[in-house]
Amino acid sequence: MNTFAVYTVIDATMRKLIFILTFVLSFPGLFSQNLEDLRFGSESTLDIVSWNLEWFPKSGQTTINYVVDIINALDVDLIALQEIDETTMFYQLLEELDGWDGYSVNSGYLELAYLYRTDVIEMEEIFEIYYSNNRELPREPLVMKMKYRGEDFVIINNHLKCCGDGFMDLDNEWDEETRRFDACNLLDNYISVYNSDKNVILLGDLNDLLTDNSENNVFQAFLNDSESYLFTDMAIAEGSSDNWSYPTWPSHLDHIMITNELFDDFGNESSEIKTIKVDEYLSGGWWEYENYVSDHRPVGLKLVFEATGISESDPSNTGTEMFNHPNPFEGQTTITFNRVKENTSLIIYTSCGREVQKFNVTKGQTSIEWVAEGLPEGIYFARLIIDQKLVEFKKMVLVK
Repeated sequence: MNTFAVYTVIDATMRKLIFILTFVLSFPGLFSQNLEDLRFGSESTLDIVSWNLEWFPKSGQTTINYVVDIINALDVDLIALQEIDETTMFYQLLEELDGWDGYSVNSGYLELAYLYRTDVIEMEEIFEIYYSNNRELPREPLVMKMKYRGEDFVIINNHLKCCGDGFMDLDNEWDEETRRFDACNLLDNYISVYNSDKNVILLGDLNDLLTDNSENNVFQAFLNDSESYLFTDMAIAEGSSDNWSYPTWPSHLDHIMITNELFDDFGNESSEIKTIKVDEYLSGGWWEYENYVSDHRPVGLKLVFEATGISESDPSNTGTEMFNHPNPFEGQTTITFNRVKENTSLIIYTSCGREVQKFNVTKGQTSIEWVAEGLPEGIYFARLIIDQKLVEFKKMVLVK
């Protein structure tokens, strides 16, 4: 083949590639996944999401339909929401979610809210703090005290003051960065005074960058106390803009911070923090997501509690299996297991961590009949304990 012919073939091939590339870019959802492929939570982890829903519902019932589908796909336990513009529509959303409860502040302007799974989360109290500090906190932080499998947690949902020029002027109390800086100091004080020994998770649209230099960083109260606080999403903030929560700018503004009581749990290999790119699961991509849902992506935290046996991959689990049949069950179910030795017990808990029955298992025993007499329908967990160490657990569903 002569040189001219070779260049002709190459030119034709390049034109084909350019055509194909142009076609694909013209239809961003052509090879995208759909919401059926979207998932973040699991049965054995505490899964918490922070999500700014931008003027919810920005497109009325259409937005509600999207949000319902997204929440059902995510399969998480607790969602802290920001920018709820219409409280009545929030409760309409709640009515369309099976197995969820929630609360929204009702002041009428871009407020805070919670959604939580009632079979997993035992809500004890929801309240606002810092009513009189409107300069620092134009929206009062919304605190939720709850139990997850018997453990106490304090969740603090926030939406700090927006905007600014990136430079903090501490001599100007109305400077936007200064207002956020002072807000963080107030939140640090609240945690230190009232929740110094609690499992605290502070999250929300905090409207600033974790990566600013120290003199302009509004999060100094937290970042300078690394023994007490950890931003779980710091790696996201320091990483590629592809994974940031606010692509329009682009910037990463939605954060989840934990106190030191949770450091070890976050350090577990299966714990995870990520920006959940819902737009990649919609046929219209970012355009569809931004127009009908929000301009912020949700940020999710998955915590594995190996110390309390809520791990998906307990290494002591090897060789031990546990099942129950039937499941779901009405009134009675048979729990079977193997490789049982001395010093073994089987304990039944509610989904909120309350112990309801304990069985001592003898060496060689392979099953237990559990009669759930007088107990309400719902989710229960059987935990197999050998030598005071959890080796297996099983989710069971009691129906009436």
